[in-house]
Amino acid sequence: MKRHIIAIFTLMMTLLALPAMAQDSDTLAVRTHRWFSLHDIKLEGRVGFNIGGTAPLGMPATIRHLDKFSLTPNISFGVSATKQFNPKWGLKVGINFENKGMKTDARVKNYSMEIVRGGQTLGGWFTGNVVTSVTQWMFTLPIQATMMARKVRLRGGLYASYLTYRDFSGWAYDGYLRVDGPTGEKVSLGHNEGERGEYDFSSSMRRWQWGATVGMDWYVYRRFGIFAELNWGFNGVHKSDFHTIEQTLKPIYGTLGFTYLIN
Repeated sequence: MKRHIIAIFTLMMTLLALPAMAQDSDTLAVRTHRWFSLHDIKLEGRVGFNIGGTAPLGMPATIRHLDKFSLTPNISFGVSATKQFNPKWGLKVGINFENKGMKTDARVKNYSMEIVRGGQTLGGWFTGNVVTSVTQWMFTLPIQATMMARKVRLRGGLYASYLTYRDFSGWAYDGYLRVDGPTGEKVSLGHNEGERGEYDFSSSMRRWQWGATVGMDWYVYRRFGIFAELNWGFNGVHKSDFHTIEQTLKPIYGTLGFTYLIN
């Protein structure tokens, strides 16, 4: 993953250099000085709210209906530095500390599941309702190419996130589990605590996530602005050897918030 990020970062730097090189007739030494000069780097602070979920691409047949979806306090805040190579093109690098979480209640049928009930671990196919709670606190490093269009800055690139806290847990209730297979022993699960089946797949979650990020910043008044962006995860939140949940669950979140130009 690190090799991919370095390669794409190098390509972005090269592409961003082309407009400046085409427009300027200065010497190579002057151009190099401009590339690494600090006087035209803009620092910004931001605070936002993440909206989205950790979900498969497309609703699988085993999930019959989403009865409830709740947002958690998905706060995102951080700082960024933008290097302008000319009035139009630039490069933005940031560091954010954020949470991407959700809570769902879904009706499922023949859903691959592993639960703990009465101290006993049972695996098989579950039909009934499943509550899932996801919490992911992380540091995120976005690297984006930027393009200015009047007061609006468009941007796109890649991000990498390191999770400092991860939780993927919940319970199965109001249904039954066929142990080890569709025709296995039928175990009924009730509604209340002690009757339902608990599960916790937190230890099977990845520490690293990466994906694509696109967004826009609109400077509405002097140093103040608003922003909107979309972050689409390329890898699933669980490790590649985790197969209890059949579908690959990816983090797909949009962010809305405010920015402040520090310098």
